[in-house]
Amino acid sequence: MRLALFEPDIPQNTGAILRLGACLGVAVDIIEPCGFVWDDRRLRRAGMDYLEGVDLRRHVSLAAFLAARAGGESGGRLVLLTTRAAVSHVAFQFQPGDTLVLGRESAGAPEALHQAADARVRVPLTPGMRSLNVALAAGIVLGEALRQTHLYPST
Repeated sequence: MRLALFEPDIPQNTGAILRLGACLGVAVDIIEPCGFVWDDRRLRRAGMDYLEGVDLRRHVSLAAFLAARAGGESGGRLVLLTTRAAVSHVAFQFQPGDTLVLGRESAGAPEALHQAADARVRVPLTPGMRSLNVALAAGIVLGEALRQTHLYPST
């Protein structure tokens, strides 16, 4: 199981997601460019001292990320989290090799990422609400995916 962030805009969200990955033993891919300088203090503040414990891969572009996957890195399905999906994350059957992909905070996922995705899921929201914070959505969907696949770290 992996998380992938497409061109993240907000360092605090990226730091929180990196911390999530470190704490749950889930690798994280960053698809650049980022909307902030990588060593931003807000990224470090949100990630705290957990950033050293995350299995992190950075990719210079979506094309580089997709090429790395085609070359054998993280070969499972790409599961895009998007408000445009018809399937709820709790109705979806996750697999251990899935990579959960999150779009930009400011613009979501581009059509190229929608087309590259093997599946798209959404978190059901109260009518009239547009979307969740990307780090919250990552935590909710990753929690369900780990539950279904029995991949939570053992205690």
